[in-house]
Amino acid sequence: MRKIAVLYSGHAPHYVTFNTPKFKQYFEKIIYLPRFVEEDLEDMDVLIVPSQLHNKLLLEAAPAIRRFADNGGVVVAFGPQPWQWIPGQNWEKRPTNFWWWLEKDADSGLRMVAPEYPLFRDGFLDEAGCTWHQHGVFHLQDGMQSLIDMKDGGSLLYVDKVSSKGTWIVTTLDPDFHFGSYFMPATEKFMDGFFPWLAFGEI
Repeated sequence: MRKIAVLYSGHAPHYVTFNTPKFKQYFEKIIYLPRFVEEDLEDMDVLIVPSQLHNKLLLEAAPAIRRFADNGGVVVAFGPQPWQWIPGQNWEKRPTNFWWWLEKDADSGLRMVAPEYPLFRDGFLDEAGCTWHQHGVFHLQDGMQSLIDMKDGGSLLYVDKVSSKGTWIVTTLDPDFHFGSYFMPATEKFMDGFFPWLAFGEI
């Protein structure tokens, strides 16, 4: 089992999500963001960066996060990323339609484009488990692999093994916020599969 650390900044939805027993069992440590730069991550394999962190503290922590990846670690970034801190980041904000599923011929626009990737191939997640809404997309650089796209362009979930010696798993999806806010049941299904994959699966 990989050792997973999670950043935490005091946000109530994050507290709920990362302290829910069925998820917390996968985490070696939960690190308070203001003290992150003092933490020793040498024994950690994965670092989860939640959505909706305090922007100033996130940007202050960014160099240490990138060093973790440069040393071979896996960094997971959830949610919209309006601040430039991820290597090769090319973020496009888009309007969010929270109620698309009420429309006639409802279509989220989400498309799984790499069903052969272990996250999907090995049964940890399927397209339905990744479907609620989106806040924007990433436009990828050469060598990055998109796992989920929007039908009109851009990636919702990608893996980057070229920007550092480690791996970046970046998604505009924000399951940590919605589960902890008791809003959007699909987000629970996402984390039911995603966290075991991080702990045990082929990345």
